[in-house]
Amino acid sequence: MLVGGGAVALAALLAAGASQIHGDAGYAGIGPAFLPWLVSGALALCGVLLMIEAARAPVSTPSDEPRAKGDLSSMAWISAGLLLNAALINTLGFILSCALLFALAARGFRRSMGQAAGLAQLGRDAVIGFAISAPVYWMFTKGLGLTLPGLTKTGWL
Repeated sequence: MLVGGGAVALAALLAAGASQIHGDAGYAGIGPAFLPWLVSGALALCGVLLMIEAARAPVSTPSDEPRAKGDLSSMAWISAGLLLNAALINTLGFILSCALLFALAARGFRRSMGQAAGLAQLGRDAVIGFAISAPVYWMFTKGLGLTLPGLTKTGWL
C-alpha cells in the first residue's frame, strides 16, 4: 500500500512539474509537456492499481513466508557490470560498454537462478549485448541526432 501511495505522490509531483512547462504544440499537435503528462498519468494509474492490489491481498505474517537469502556473488557481477559501464563508456564507446554490461548482468542473473554461467555463455551474452546496443546506438546517433560516446569518430561504432 505504501509503494502505491508513493507512486501516486510521485505522479502528483511530476504533474506539478509538467504544468510548469509551456510551449506551442509542434507538427503533430503535441507540445513539450505531452510526455511528462503521459508519464505522470501512467505512474498515477500504476500507483492506484498497486493500492487496489494491496487492499485485495490477504494479510500474511512474516512467519508464514520463508526468508529470502541474498546472493552476494550474483549482486557483485551485476554491480561490476554497472560500474564498468559507467567507467568505460567514454573509453570503449556506448556499444562495447553496454555489451559488457549486458554480459556481466546476465551472468549475475544466471548465477542467482542456479544456472551454469561458463565462459562460452559469457561470450554469447556479449554478442547478444552487442546486437542489442548497436541498433540502439545507431538509432540515437543517426536517427535522432543525439551524441553518444563512440569508439571511433565515424559514428558507426
